[in-house]
Amino acid sequence: MQDNDPIQLTVAQSGQAGEVLARAFHEDPLYVLVMPEEGKRAKVLAWLFDKVAHYARLYGQAHTTPGLEGVACWLPPGHAELTLGRLVRSGLAATPLKLGLTGSLRFNTYMNYAEELHQRHAPKSHWYLWVVGVDPASQGRGIGSRLLEPVLARASADGTACYLETGVERNIPFYEKHGFRVVGEGRVPGLEVPVWALRREAPGPAGG
Repeated sequence: MQDNDPIQLTVAQSGQAGEVLARAFHEDPLYVLVMPEEGKRAKVLAWLFDKVAHYARLYGQAHTTPGLEGVACWLPPGHAELTLGRLVRSGLAATPLKLGLTGSLRFNTYMNYAEELHQRHAPKSHWYLWVVGVDPASQGRGIGSRLLEPVLARASADGTACYLETGVERNIPFYEKHGFRVVGEGRVPGLEVPVWALRREAPGPAGG
């Protein structure tokens, strides 16, 4: 195993994973809009991504590296929709309390629009790439690509599509390198932040 080969995230690592993802997404336009104050944003994002990683570990796939330089969280076919029971068990149900009224309204507006894109552009059966991020200090070393490998390989072997959304245009070439293509885009009504929907098609049958 190489030093940055992906491994399964453990329950004990969820808190550190949250901190890594918080640093990776600190300047993301969505979270800047939701939490303009930097100190609060850093603290709440660490909490939020701790719970996201925990949810993915419980109900999907969560990968990191031995040095925990980055994290990828996936939800499996048939389970991309977040259920109330799972939100409660993972702790994500408390998100509105952490974001505050204004932040929560903005976040929900974004998430509702992203879900519309998801319903419109994702195939019925797909792996959903919920989040992938690499600590800024470790970016540029291919870690993000390695973190995607386990599920992309599994999806290819199973003949299953993959889907994601991103609000950062400069991330699109990274996903395209891994077989995704833009299938939809728009701006969130009332917030005017962009969202792109990307899909990686299920591979066709071998041979011909």
